[in-house]
Amino acid sequence: MRAGVAIFLDAMKTLLLLRHAKSSWKHPELADHDRPLNKRGKRTAPLIGALLQDEDLIADLILCSSAVRAYTTALLVAKACAYAGEIKRTRKLYLAEPQTYVEALRQVAEKPASGLVVGHNPGLEALIEALTGEAMAMCSPRSMEAWSVVIAIISTGTS
Repeated sequence: MRAGVAIFLDAMKTLLLLRHAKSSWKHPELADHDRPLNKRGKRTAPLIGALLQDEDLIADLILCSSAVRAYTTALLVAKACAYAGEIKRTRKLYLAEPQTYVEALRQVAEKPASGLVVGHNPGLEALIEALTGEAMAMCSPRSMEAWSVVIAIISTGTS
């Protein structure tokens, strides 16, 4: 992990990064920010929540983009994993660059041990590369086998 980017992770032991579920292009009159999930996205988003619960990776904080597709993904994931906290959404994460994600996490008042960030590409992929030094493609999967590339788990190794 690159030291300059990772400073904000001092108190956070685990950071989960999730690209929003598959979105719909059915209504071209909608602004990009307002595009909803399509049927597949609504069906698959709860699967990642179930996976998080099965793997005991329920975050202490969920932070997400204010875009409809990202917020809906966060809601469906949260419900499926029995997340009881507030979902904090911010327009700053809409199509954000890596540094914007870092700043949004720094501005969280509480210092959770783990956090789930729901956002967009290419910013999330660039954030993963900035934190780990390795490129990773995040996509909308067609099957559960592909979920491993949708959610990135970054552990700081601190206790």
